[in-house]
Amino acid sequence: MRICVVGTGYVGLVAGTCFAECGNDVVCVDVVPEKIQALERCEIPIYEPGLEELVRRNSEENRLSFTTDLKSAVVQSEICIIAVGTPMGLSGAADLSAVMAVAKSMAEAADGDKVVVIKSTVPVGTADRVRRVLEENTTHSMEVVSNPEFMKEGAAIEDFMKPDRVVIGGRSEEALGKLKELYAPLVRTENPILSMDNRSAEMTKYAANALLATRISFVNEVANLCEKVGADVGMVRRGIGHDRRIGHHFLFPGVGYGGSCFPKDVQAVISTAQDYQIDFTLLRAVEDVNDRQKRLLVGKVLEHFGGDVTGRRFAIWGLAFKPRTDDMREAPAVIIIERLLAAGAEIAVHDPEAMEEAKKVFGDRLTYSRTNYDALDRADALLVVTEWNEFRRPDFVRMKELLASPVVFDGRNIYEPSQMVEHGFTYYSVGRSAVKPD
Repeated sequence: MRICVVGTGYVGLVAGTCFAECGNDVVCVDVVPEKIQALERCEIPIYEPGLEELVRRNSEENRLSFTTDLKSAVVQSEICIIAVGTPMGLSGAADLSAVMAVAKSMAEAADGDKVVVIKSTVPVGTADRVRRVLEENTTHSMEVVSNPEFMKEGAAIEDFMKPDRVVIGGRSEEALGKLKELYAPLVRTENPILSMDNRSAEMTKYAANALLATRISFVNEVANLCEKVGADVGMVRRGIGHDRRIGHHFLFPGVGYGGSCFPKDVQAVISTAQDYQIDFTLLRAVEDVNDRQKRLLVGKVLEHFGGDVTGRRFAIWGLAFKPRTDDMREAPAVIIIERLLAAGAEIAVHDPEAMEEAKKVFGDRLTYSRTNYDALDRADALLVVTEWNEFRRPDFVRMKELLASPVVFDGRNIYEPSQMVEHGFTYYSVGRSAVKPD
């Protein structure tokens, strides 16, 4: 099939590249010339494992190309995908200005019938608005299909190429048929393509992310209670996770969720509910828990050091909101670092991929360490904020030698308390009692 994807951010670039990998002819469109020029050189603006290789291969085999010329891309395509950003506005509602602008441009460029696919995360009712914009700006038939993405950063290619399910929403059987044909190579293991109306497809995306965010906040509340009553959240997690109605996924306690999806999408659901005079109390609580959880680790640090960390130096391992990405949007590390800096501390940081992003956020207020061990030099304590695999099996003897005092605040519970005590560390984690060497 001939496809154009408008928007070369995370969703658009991954989707366009994966569709090309399936043998389609794909052109990706963006309004920023420098971005397109970089992509033509196979320079990827985001970190996603395996993406650069796929872009390079499909570009070399002429299945994937990049342009700023939206009109020509639409003319040569039968399926036109909208994958631009929908950032959160001041009210919490999604900003749809880019989606609507692209829809208008697509309509004006169309030289025949097209299928317009909305892959951006958009509030319920957006497809109807896009449909009106198309009808007002072209005489051609342009059917609108809602096709939300369900990719995890760090595993986006696998999620796209081997989806649990594909959700498509629309009112035209012909248009839905084209999407089923497009996705057929990706569901050969008989995972379903779920057809529904546009509004149900739009709501499915938000409901999924809101529920996942709720599970994270729930287990964090359980973890905080475990600490108070002397229970071990790891044991509790295993105890409830084997219930098939619950499962183990997204039951890992920590310092809260972040990224480009969960915070924005939870806010969008709350905002949509308000539009219909519904107070989504549960999701407001989810947000409150997550906001409080991001401040948890600093509270432990202040308590350990008697409430005063002026002039103290702390090492932080992990800046991205999760492993296998460089994304720092809404990352817990940002809140943690800002609070420690405000308290008068000095910070040395290391992250395998997010160092350049951190410089955009913090400038010269931090010490940027080439390795995780470099960050430990003369530090009064280590804070583990992102659970990169590189941090899971460190040289504990070397860590203790480098630290000014052997104190670790583990915001992701990646170490075992008994192991830390054995190596002589004072160890704080989430949902488990603090331990100190005898």
